[in-house]
Amino acid sequence: QVQLVESGGGLVQAGGSLRLSCAASGRTFSRYAMGWFRQAPGKEREFVAAIDWIGGKIRYADTVKGRFTISRDNAKNTVSLTMNSLKPEDTAVYYCAADRAVVASTLSVEYDYWGQGTQVTVSS
Repeated sequence: QVQLVESGGGLVQAGGSLRLSCAASGRTFSRYAMGWFRQAPGKEREFVAAIDWIGGKIRYADTVKGRFTISRDNAKNTVSLTMNSLKPEDTAVYYCAADRAVVASTLSVEYDYWGQGTQVTVSS
């Protein structure tokens, strides 16, 4: 069982930066691939970024590639999402998720555990 708690969301102007963090409970965190997803009002949840269990495989959605960076610290049971050059269309609730498979999946159905989400709002 893994419990996930996101933090770091907030209101930022377009072009600004935010860093989201996800703290995971459980001693087996290092065995999970981790992902970030987001959901804007009236839209389906979409993939943002994922990282495999050792950080050797990283994947990004095309919409955030070059602006967002995912990283993990297995010693601290955390995964982070650094978001630069934010745009109003990045506004959404951002969710951290854990996948018992070691690969970095882009599919939300592959993930077994989810955090409660943190709101990111980018003003124009």
